[in-house]
Amino acid sequence: MAFEKGGLWRNWVGNQSCISRYKAEPTEEAELCEMVAEAGRLDLPVRVAGSGHSFTPVVGTTGLRLSLAGMTGVLAVDGTRVTVAAGTRIGDVGRALKELGLSLANQGDIDSQAIAGAFTTGTHGTGATLGCLASQIAGLRLVQPDGSVLAVDGSDPDLLLASRVSLGTLGVISAITLDTVPAYNLHEHLWRDDFETCMARHDELAATHRHFGFFWCPVPESRHLYCLADTRDAPLSTTRATADVCEMKVMDITDRPALESPFERIAYSSEIYPIDYVPNFHELEYAVPVEHGKAAVRAVRELMLTKHTNCIYPIEYRFTAGDEAWMSPFHRQDSITLSVSGGPGIDYWDYLRDVDAILRRYGSRPHWGKLHFLDTEDVTELYPRADDFRALRRRLDPAGRFLNDHVRMLLG
Repeated sequence: MAFEKGGLWRNWVGNQSCISRYKAEPTEEAELCEMVAEAGRLDLPVRVAGSGHSFTPVVGTTGLRLSLAGMTGVLAVDGTRVTVAAGTRIGDVGRALKELGLSLANQGDIDSQAIAGAFTTGTHGTGATLGCLASQIAGLRLVQPDGSVLAVDGSDPDLLLASRVSLGTLGVISAITLDTVPAYNLHEHLWRDDFETCMARHDELAATHRHFGFFWCPVPESRHLYCLADTRDAPLSTTRATADVCEMKVMDITDRPALESPFERIAYSSEIYPIDYVPNFHELEYAVPVEHGKAAVRAVRELMLTKHTNCIYPIEYRFTAGDEAWMSPFHRQDSITLSVSGGPGIDYWDYLRDVDAILRRYGSRPHWGKLHFLDTEDVTELYPRADDFRALRRRLDPAGRFLNDHVRMLLG
């Protein structure tokens, strides 16, 4: 099998790149298996690029770079259990589920990622009772180094829990089976409030809404950096300084008919979740134990107001329930996620390191696809099943075919 010449690859925001020797884009599982087996015969490392939404070096390879953009669509439906090809974008999954009268139980605020990459790096939405996206995975098909397929179907519970968040290190995912739910509408509310009111209502809003999250914007122009809705006409409960203003979003399930208004709407679930983002930021995001959420956001806010005043991208703050996946950022830990971003063109590393130092105090774990400073020892300390995962990975891929330097350091 002859592969195409690889060349330069960049991620969606341009902060990660690699030059691979070869590239390939299979259109079906059998072809993918042949490609992985041939890479083994040529002794090439293999990584999958997905849609390139990770800010970390998780994709980069000097060997064979695969794209699964040609492997998309719904493959099987069994009640509310749906199998989709690994290259399918989340938005396309949502549209297909709507036609089937189904919904994802939860999703994040970007829906253009390939489902395999997004789900298996710990991507999440918001909701204190809702797990990360990987918690919806009921099975996977993993192409192994010799080109065979390992079917993960839950009959080996440990294998399923290890595979849900695996960063592509247990094999190339060709398909994912998801547990979905009957279709539902969401009633979205977006409003502005001051920081202290937000903190006072923090527990109440999280407990009484299926979804609750907020952006804290330190300066007026912050609201435009993530393409947040302009809420200047939305109700305010304060006249305090702009630095105290939050952009808050609450979504409730509703059976009421659809409506449209500037800051309130009802629509099918997967039409409410996404926000339009311009790829103009480099993001760090950690899962903080929920009991430390308010203290953590106060500390990061103070850092931005006093030391790093040129860092004006909003803080994004969301909730995620704990789960059992071995390498999930939310492993047995109900969490809030706190994200900050560096602006391209400025030297933001001191800022991100200071945020990292704050969040480490609370035993926080990073989203695997977003900037972080973990090393091998950190992973071992933060993840109780880290060594079990590494042992499984070595058994499935003893030659490290599916590693690069970054994931080898973390999970090798």
